[in-house]
Amino acid sequence: MAAGLRKRGRGGPLARTAGSCGQWLRRAWQERRLLLLEPRYTLLVAACLCLAEVGITFWVIHRVAYTEIDWKAYMAQVEGVINGTYDYTQLQGDTGPLVYPAGFVYIFMGLYYATGRGTDIRMAQHIFAVLYLATLLLVFLIYHQTCKVPPFVFFFMCCASYRVHSIFVLRLFNDPVAMALLFLSINLLLAQRWGWGCCCFSLAVSVKMNVLLFAPGLLFLLLMQFGFRGALPKLGICAVLQDGGKYPVAVEGSLQKEGSTTAPHTQSYPLNHEKIISTLFTSNFIGICFSRSLHYQFYVWYFHTLPYLLWATPARWLTHLLRLLVLGLIELSWNTYPSTSCSSAALHICHAVILLQLWLGPQPFPRSIQHSKKAH
Repeated sequence: MAAGLRKRGRGGPLARTAGSCGQWLRRAWQERRLLLLEPRYTLLVAACLCLAEVGITFWVIHRVAYTEIDWKAYMAQVEGVINGTYDYTQLQGDTGPLVYPAGFVYIFMGLYYATGRGTDIRMAQHIFAVLYLATLLLVFLIYHQTCKVPPFVFFFMCCASYRVHSIFVLRLFNDPVAMALLFLSINLLLAQRWGWGCCCFSLAVSVKMNVLLFAPGLLFLLLMQFGFRGALPKLGICAVLQDGGKYPVAVEGSLQKEGSTTAPHTQSYPLNHEKIISTLFTSNFIGICFSRSLHYQFYVWYFHTLPYLLWATPARWLTHLLRLLVLGLIELSWNTYPSTSCSSAALHICHAVILLQLWLGPQPFPRSIQHSKKAH
């Protein structure tokens, strides 16, 4: 009898947990229409899409032919460093000289050894598939913390994009590596880990310098959060990493949690998740809109930010259908090879629509706050 009571006592918490999970799933099923519209279901939809992406990504690897573009050049450049050549002018590949920072060299040096000196393409594709799934998880965590985008949009952000799958697992470009580090950085900033966020941001820049398009936004956020004097240590982290330094020599204590830390005689401004993400994504998007040229792999520079830019700003004139139309036209433009006058014009028109929405929408920072901050 006592043993039976003890058994029920131990099973009680498990039974209650299972019961609450069952109720939550039943409620989600009953509200299945809201499941696609309510941002509070982001994690559930994200989990389903990530599981689907496992199958889609590995199907692409095994069914779609790999196309060699830059991988052999990357490996030749890295091999030159391994053989003792440190002069950038002497590091050459099939596509020309090495033009990427040292972070690229170290990361792809690891890939060089993991793929049998760059010869095991299938292994490289599987590594990039894992990188793709990790990037999706980081992006979904960002969207979960904003609760601005309806979950049905995420299907178009991952499963429906041929070009992005191609960039990751069929071309093996270095752009996805830089963007994965960038999204990790943003997650750290959202967690108020400003020092570590700046560290990851600098690592992303060290892989490919397109990440600098986010730099104006990051600088603005640092000034708003910490003031001029308080922002200097965080900027020092970025500078030290680019200079090849080590963490212990960064400004003291700057890698700790600094959510409430400000320099003396400065005025901080509270930054919520929406302000951080809006500032960073908009900074990058403006840079892309005014880029002199765009290569196909550049699509990943802003692809995962488009749903936020389109849906986070309320605009009555831009319905769900029109927003999806903009996403579809952008995807179609990036999938048109070679590009045509029509595809290029469509891309610029879509960019202009997004810019107009951002311009007309409510600003995350009131103008009075911005002016007083600059005067201070």
